[in-house]
Amino acid sequence: MKMQTADQLNNLFAVPDVLSFEEIPGGLVIARITSELCDATLFLQGAHLVHWQPAGQEPVLYLSPQSKLERGKAIRGGVPVIFPWFGARTGERTDGPQHGFARTRIWELAFAAVADDDVHLTFILNSDDDSRALGYNSFRLAYEMVIGKNLTLRLSVANEGETSLHFEEALHSYFVVGDAEKVQINGLRDTDYLDKTDNLARKRQEDEILTLVGETDRPYLNTATTVGIQDPVLQRQLAVAKRASMTTVVWNPWAEGAAKLADLPDDGWKHFVCVETANALENAITLHPREVHAMEVHVFLPEPEETGD
Repeated sequence: MKMQTADQLNNLFAVPDVLSFEEIPGGLVIARITSELCDATLFLQGAHLVHWQPAGQEPVLYLSPQSKLERGKAIRGGVPVIFPWFGARTGERTDGPQHGFARTRIWELAFAAVADDDVHLTFILNSDDDSRALGYNSFRLAYEMVIGKNLTLRLSVANEGETSLHFEEALHSYFVVGDAEKVQINGLRDTDYLDKTDNLARKRQEDEILTLVGETDRPYLNTATTVGIQDPVLQRQLAVAKRASMTTVVWNPWAEGAAKLADLPDDGWKHFVCVETANALENAITLHPREVHAMEVHVFLPEPEETGD
């Protein structure tokens, strides 16, 4: 598919004083949203939301200042779209990039509109020669965003082939925090997880509150619960509610891991925590021909009376 230009997108979809498109150095096209409800920025590459800031709030999404904003390079931060495998590819074939190919492909913007000051966007990604070379022949992705005071992201996968489609998926959200060592994560008690820092040992979250004390890389399995992120430094709580997702991944590389990532500052780990909406590992999805699966996440800042305080 030929990449849509900023001029084409502005002609088709721009909304005065709300939604506009521009090309940045390096050739990537971005969309900027400025409304009464929020500011946001996203890239057509990866349909990648990198900034969302509700009015009167600190930014909710973390973007590394060292991220490579270049064609074909994965962006460190925001909400990368992970498909069709999570992490390194495993199984009969092990070729292909980390976390799949969707986050570095150019998506097509198919729809944009404003309703009640929320901006509604729909992006499309189809199979192509590159995906077919990796064994993914006949799929279609639709990625719907509703961006305003709250954030709703819905990823739909359609199997347009004649054989079953097996895949993993994730919305790999990086959330801004005041200090990763002080946040409290709730909603995962009595849930099994695989500890990637301990040879994928299967463990169980016994405590009501998860606090991070070192490198953390945990796919929590068979859970559809809402997760809360309590941030005493920024004095706010984030809620991450989801639908049709049975895996929640909590990740932070800590100082040792950050030092190995060229696109993350050495102290970058202190400023985010990833709570990812996913279907991965034993929760991977298999679609029969002509079936569709849709996974959704809803991110919001609860009002004080909603926190139970």
